[in-house]
Amino acid sequence: MAGDWRVDRIGAALRGENPTVLRRLTAGFAVIGDVQFLPGYSVLLVDEPEVQRLSDLPRAKRLAFLSDMDRLGEAVERVCRRLDPAFLRVNLEILGNTDPFLHAHVWPRFAWEPADVVGAPVWLHPRERWSEERSGLGPQHDALREAISEELDRLRSST
Repeated sequence: MAGDWRVDRIGAALRGENPTVLRRLTAGFAVIGDVQFLPGYSVLLVDEPEVQRLSDLPRAKRLAFLSDMDRLGEAVERVCRRLDPAFLRVNLEILGNTDPFLHAHVWPRFAWEPADVVGAPVWLHPRERWSEERSGLGPQHDALREAISEELDRLRSST
């Protein structure tokens, strides 16, 4: 997964060049995370690259973004619950401390996580977890990607 799409993730998604895109949603793109040390980690990217904060969006689009975040969170939850009996919950976060565009993290959490971080924010996982080769997104995650995409489709049709 090399290439310059990471420099402009939203622009690449709008051009159909971001390989992490799972589905186009109402106010953004559901993408699978670059790291998968917590299998199913996904991100919702706003579809307007210049938008930095939730409050930058008009109210209707803001609510659509939050609804998309809920839908992605539910899709990840359903898939992770099906695939791993140790699944506990999904954490939803809009932080905006590093990347200068609005995005929401969807973190599945599992009972098999180290005891010192399972009840803490995901950001307290050891730094090496974020860059270890085995955690990087790759072909081994294709079935997971497909399952989340299909669940997003099911949730769309059930609304």
